[in-house]
Amino acid sequence: MAVKGSFVYGVVFSIFLSPSVLHLSNSELIYSVPEELERGSVVGNIAADLGLEGKKLSARNARLNTEGNTVPFVEIDQKSGSLVVSEIVDREELCGSKLSCALKYELILEKPLEVHRITVQIQDINDNAPHFSADRIKLEIRESASKGTRFLLGEAHDADVGTNTVQKYSLENNDHFSLRVNTNTDGGKYSELVLEKELDREQQQELALLLTATDNGTPQRSGTVIIDITVLDANDNVPVFSQPIYKVSLPENCPSGTVVVTVSATDADEGVNGEVTYEFSRLPDKIARLFSLDKVSGEIKVTGQIDYEEESVYELRIQAKDGLGLASNVKVVVEITDMNDNAPTITVQSLSNSIQENTASGTEVGIINVRDKDERGNQEVHCIIPPNVPFELNPSIKNFYTIITKGPLDRELVENYNITITATDGGTPPLSSSKTIYFSISDVNDNPPVFQEQSYSTYVRENNKPGTSICSVKAQDPDFRQNGTVFYDIFPGEVNGVPISSYVSINGDTGVIHSVKSFDHEQFRSFRLQVLARDSGSPPLSSNVTVHIFITDENDNSPQILYPAPEDKSFMTEVVPKAVLSGSLVSKVIAVDADSGQNAWLSYQIVKSTDPGLFTIGVHSGEIRAQRDISESDSTKQNLIISVKDNGNPPLSTTCTVFLIISDDLADVPELKDMPYEQSNSNLTSYLIIALVSVTTLFTSFIILIFALRYCRRGKPRPIFDGAVAIPSGYFPPNYGELDGLGTLRSSCNYDTYLTTGSRTSDFKFVRSYNENTMLASHTLGRSPNDPVEGNELSSGVTEVSLEVGYVLSLK
Repeated sequence: MAVKGSFVYGVVFSIFLSPSVLHLSNSELIYSVPEELERGSVVGNIAADLGLEGKKLSARNARLNTEGNTVPFVEIDQKSGSLVVSEIVDREELCGSKLSCALKYELILEKPLEVHRITVQIQDINDNAPHFSADRIKLEIRESASKGTRFLLGEAHDADVGTNTVQKYSLENNDHFSLRVNTNTDGGKYSELVLEKELDREQQQELALLLTATDNGTPQRSGTVIIDITVLDANDNVPVFSQPIYKVSLPENCPSGTVVVTVSATDADEGVNGEVTYEFSRLPDKIARLFSLDKVSGEIKVTGQIDYEEESVYELRIQAKDGLGLASNVKVVVEITDMNDNAPTITVQSLSNSIQENTASGTEVGIINVRDKDERGNQEVHCIIPPNVPFELNPSIKNFYTIITKGPLDRELVENYNITITATDGGTPPLSSSKTIYFSISDVNDNPPVFQEQSYSTYVRENNKPGTSICSVKAQDPDFRQNGTVFYDIFPGEVNGVPISSYVSINGDTGVIHSVKSFDHEQFRSFRLQVLARDSGSPPLSSNVTVHIFITDENDNSPQILYPAPEDKSFMTEVVPKAVLSGSLVSKVIAVDADSGQNAWLSYQIVKSTDPGLFTIGVHSGEIRAQRDISESDSTKQNLIISVKDNGNPPLSTTCTVFLIISDDLADVPELKDMPYEQSNSNLTSYLIIALVSVTTLFTSFIILIFALRYCRRGKPRPIFDGAVAIPSGYFPPNYGELDGLGTLRSSCNYDTYLTTGSRTSDFKFVRSYNENTMLASHTLGRSPNDPVEGNELSSGVTEVSLEVGYVLSLK
């Protein structure tokens, strides 16, 4: 039963059948239990006495702190909330002869922090019988002793206290002596032998009496001693001490053999009657192990370890006895002075080993308790923590400190802390102790992935195999485990109107980008995509990076001849005047290559001709020139098979046939009559008229374009044509744009070109060109704004055609 209140009045009985709670005063629970209780015995229900549920004790991490008790004699049963005995308590060993024997504890509850004092009073049971310091008491009494003379018999010692200690003495029946029981100043009872009838040494020289000491416990216990009396002549003086009480101060931890004090008693008798000896009287065994007494000199020395924290005052009773048995007693009070011999102790009461890095400043993460067993100034403790850590100590209740966070925590900078707490007392010299505690900083997803590069550029050859690895992106996330695990993805987008996922994919774990399909340099030169890196935190964090993919060219396109047109589309024959001299330009082969770079560098070669030594072709220009002067013996009809080859690896080539007629007039060439033609003369004439109108329109458009370009470029025009051969725009493929030219078609002589052969009625004839209107070959037309260009590459390897303008047209 627990009684709460500031004051409680009542009677506490000495019969202890079960533990009980006396009262709860000022947040203090006081329980009273008998000694020698078995382990597991219930002292009281703390939960009920504090008005708490039993389960809440465990949730609040309830525990006991001892105050100076080296052995925790009681503990808390977390399930029931009861205070139970954990070690058997021997009151005599614990408290000696003290009337009050109490164990003091502190009950600590967390969340919130509460401290309650608990006092367990240990009640004495009658488990010790009285006993005398010796088996026999020897007395020598002179026969001259008068009736009523008293002889001190000493005091029986009983380790119990209160009514359980010695309460009475009894003496067996005899004819000469009676027993008188007295009480000394500290409540102890001792006996005196009173002479009731004078002794007659001649009748009886020795007597043996049985003395019994009895306590008042339940059950009652007793002890006996035999009194041996020798009848002597008279000894009428007892020893007298020099002081009525001896008080001495003794520092703790003094070495063994240190002299505490020397007691002195004198006897007025002479001889044997005046010889005084000393001995301890009624001394507990625990104290007897700490001090020794010289029987002759009365010198008291230290023989054991003196510890102020165990006992601060010792009371020693000394008996002085003369040679014939007369004795007197004196008390020696030894006060132990405290020395600073105990360093502070640091006890961790609660600790959060793992702390999240986003924990707010000022959060409580631990509780420590600091104690010092010394007294007064030696007990004053100052506790510090290193200044270079994000934690600090906050003094709390009594000797408790809370550890709180100070400033932000960042696991990416410091993953854990080993913090040494140092406690120093106020003694001289000061003593200190330290304790290292460990804090682990747990990760929070506070860092997004960071790519190693601000942007990525990679090159991939066209015609690649699907699934080819293009490049790899890498992002780092300094967070831990899943917060630092990075996955990759590609942002949705389009390339030329097609979803980007149709071209590339990415390995979500490794960041390796693979092609989904084969690329074509001629379709697009480059594209870019956005790669997303996302961690696995909650919520996830992400970042992105741009990846530029450039498609490099391969030589996968053969040259395409623009002029002369393929034979299956039209049939063209050029007329070369007979007066052509060596080195004169007679025609030009114009070809393009859809590839770029060196794959579009074209070279020309005559692989077969009617007269191998008559004509030659420019390797890079495609210009066909007379290698020598034309003679009358040369064949009128010349066929040249031209091979156009690019500079790729391996190179690709194509061939064309150039038909040349050596004549000053078509009418003089009868062979033309046999040349094949596809349509009738009338139809051909109509076509020629249409072609004439088209050429005229084209000519007019070009003249307007030239003036417009000159005006726009402020005197820096770019030529459209340079040469003697007019190439219709219809010869250029639809996807080709004009680039800076490699060669020009330039002529220093006049020659005729026929659009077709086999005409019997009329022909259109292009007469000589005007060289003074020829533009420089280095001046070319600029790129159209609509040309698709990615990076710094050109659209295609198309050779610009520069043709001279200004022709005279005649009809035969």
